[in-house]
Amino acid sequence: MTSASTVAVAQFAPGADRDENIATVTQLAERAVERGANFVVFPEYSAYFTPTMGDDWLAAAEPLDGPFVQALTSLAQRLRIHVAAGMLESADEEKRFSNTLVAIAPTGAVVATYRKQHLYDAFGQRESDWVIPGSIGAPETFTWEGFTVGLQTCYDIRFPEVSRRLVDAGANLIVVPAEWVRGPLKEYHWRTLLTARAIENTIFVAAADHAPPIGVGHSMVVDPMGVELVTIGERTDVAVAHIEHSRLDEVRAINPALELRRYGVHPREER
Repeated sequence: MTSASTVAVAQFAPGADRDENIATVTQLAERAVERGANFVVFPEYSAYFTPTMGDDWLAAAEPLDGPFVQALTSLAQRLRIHVAAGMLESADEEKRFSNTLVAIAPTGAVVATYRKQHLYDAFGQRESDWVIPGSIGAPETFTWEGFTVGLQTCYDIRFPEVSRRLVDAGANLIVVPAEWVRGPLKEYHWRTLLTARAIENTIFVAAADHAPPIGVGHSMVVDPMGVELVTIGERTDVAVAHIEHSRLDEVRAINPALELRRYGVHPREER
């Protein structure tokens, strides 16, 4: 475990060509490594995206051993990095798929998966028409550079219980792949919610969004005091942040909010 570890958020606008998306992911991962990163976080729906969900999304869904994850595995092994990215995972249902995050270690092992639990049925959208909500089970976490890493997706960030439950499972770095759709005040919501999740849990948050014109961009890494360590604006690029365990200890010493809390988090019964 080094004193400072280096995580990157990678921002781009995925399209309908999986091979082109993989090529962009590869290019950005290589750029991140050149800048010193050994963990790269990519957006939600990195494998496939079009402005409107439809039958083409079903056709693009693939299993966890499909071409997209195979490409990520090869990339992680070749560059000796951890990688996290979003994909469309095929499911047993005929007309829906899972919105899935996958995290891969330098060995090529899939160290965690997460299926989006809170679907984007808001702001005029209906993600649940096409996506199966993830089941609520024990959070999957993994270790990177001595940090315990948790996963959540985009709209999940509006529900503080998701982050808190990951923190209860030991997470002190949460990565948030997203496709945060642009709209009135949406960029403000994005920044505010990511910062709030970092502050209230005294953790690091690394969030990777789609580049405009559909996403708001502004991928960022936030520290436990709510400081934006790095931010990407509207461009396709990577931003690299050095994060330290000592910063966690320092912030938690002056703000022991987790120790002082008087409430727990429990899953709500399915409606």
